[in-house]
Amino acid sequence: MFDVYRNGKRDLLVLSTGSVIPVTYSANKWSTSRKRVRKVSDEIKSAVQRQGYYVRSLRGTKERMIKVE
Repeated sequence: MFDVYRNGKRDLLVLSTGSVIPVTYSANKWSTSRKRVRKVSDEIKSAVQRQGYYVRSLRGTKERMIKVE
């Protein structure tokens, strides 16, 4: 299972359940999602296994949608 966090900058942090937030990201204020996630994509799963965490910025999504329209 995985814990999912988000911050005010629209960043997403995925950790395996019970893991501590990495030092490089501990300065940000993270809020946890209400539910634990059981399944994630293969990309996220492999990143969590390799690095211990997965981080993605959701800010670029809105900008790309504006340019496409």
